[in-house]
Amino acid sequence: MIKNLLPPDSRVWVYQSVKKLSEHESNAIAAKIRQFVSQWTSHKEGVAGDGILLYDRFVILMADENQTSIGGCSIDSSIHFIKSIGKEFDTNFFDRWNIAYKKGTEVLSCNMPEFGKLVEQQVINDTTIVFNNLVQSKKDFEVKWQVPYKDSWLKNIETAHSSFSSML
Repeated sequence: MIKNLLPPDSRVWVYQSVKKLSEHESNAIAAKIRQFVSQWTSHKEGVAGDGILLYDRFVILMADENQTSIGGCSIDSSIHFIKSIGKEFDTNFFDRWNIAYKKGTEVLSCNMPEFGKLVEQQVINDTTIVFNNLVQSKKDFEVKWQVPYKDSWLKNIETAHSSFSSML
């Protein structure tokens, strides 16, 4: 998926836009990501990092902490960067309850209540691919970022909610 030379234990941050970005927006953001990564520092040292925009929706940042440890200031700078592109392109990359899923090859998203309705209507089923934006390493990103709904953390929430509702 990500074709870079960073090791599998590299740290990963996934930021998901609440909207699909246009081709123009995606191209501009991809250029900004490249510029940010080329200037990213931690403790006054360059970060061995990489970044990419995927599916016109996800900003992925990675850093090899074997080369440079990532401190609070470098994380803060990446968050500031993501907030700035969100503001510039009128989107939110920090809504953790905006859930992305695949319908065919298209990536769609909705809020959690809408997602629950789509599950009830069986628009989203056990084989629907959903995105786990909480992955923390390159290795996990490559194997656990896109997973079938039945294997996702979302299924656990639905199961817990259904069990709780049945007790009422």
